[in-house]
Amino acid sequence: MTDSGNPIQPFLDGPGFLVVDGGLASELERGGFDLQDALWSARLLKEAPEAICEVHRRYLEAGADCVISASYQATTQGFMARGVTEGAAEEFIGLAVRLAVAARDDFWSTAANRERRMRPLVAASVGPYGAYLADGSEFTGQYDLDERALIEFHRRRWEILCSSDADLLACETIPSAEEARALAHLLTNTPGIHAWFSFSCRDGEHISDGTPIADCVRDLASNPQVVAVGVNCTAPAHISSLVENIRAVTDTPIVVYPNSGEGWDAVSKSWTGVADAAAFAAAGRSWRDAGARLLGGCCRTRPEDIRRLREALQS
Repeated sequence: MTDSGNPIQPFLDGPGFLVVDGGLASELERGGFDLQDALWSARLLKEAPEAICEVHRRYLEAGADCVISASYQATTQGFMARGVTEGAAEEFIGLAVRLAVAARDDFWSTAANRERRMRPLVAASVGPYGAYLADGSEFTGQYDLDERALIEFHRRRWEILCSSDADLLACETIPSAEEARALAHLLTNTPGIHAWFSFSCRDGEHISDGTPIADCVRDLASNPQVVAVGVNCTAPAHISSLVENIRAVTDTPIVVYPNSGEGWDAVSKSWTGVADAAAFAAAGRSWRDAGARLLGGCCRTRPEDIRRLREALQS
């Protein structure tokens, strides 16, 4: 990354919004890949990188202004636990960004795309410690590490992603105020890097560990390297209230990319409920009207959701 100013500002100054992509792992699963694994989508960095690149491309074609790399669950610790050398693990983390950049550059090489759109961004995903644990704690924030230990856990991947060709970092699905402080510490110590911070939330007012979201974003908003704050991988029903609570304490742009509205049944290990692309798009427009400026989807959302979301935001 190079210090080229706030990468999202041209979108805010131009169309007034930025469309984030949708679910990566769930789209790969629909393509026939079994991701019931501690590495989740990161496993395909080793086994089927071309499939990841293809999903990125489909989201760009659907209207995404930003694709998020497959580094959410890619850590040196996680790969090494599977017998991968440290050097190879670091290479896989870097590959996650290169695949997203390759998809973006291929999309941008078509003249018609350059005429219709602004050049899309690549955000390097920084998933939480709970994603590495693969025990659901990214939705509770109940960790066995303190802030100092969390800084050390994230440090090496952070360094790799900061030296990549991504436009910014996406610190996402953060369930813990302590983990947000750890990531903010790393950000402050890497001048010239920009990031958004988005939290997993238990309801319309609190992040997953119970901390009021207003307190979390208030602490982050004073950092000029933080380009947006918000919510992801959270039920759509909570988004409007969360946006209101964020707007009450900061003028920092708000990012929201909730799940599809379906629920995960941990007993049957299956999704329940019905996803409705039209309803998701209509909700996205209401989130924009409430104050969100970066909008997209997380688990179980698809390219069709992103296409309809973009149409709703432009209408």
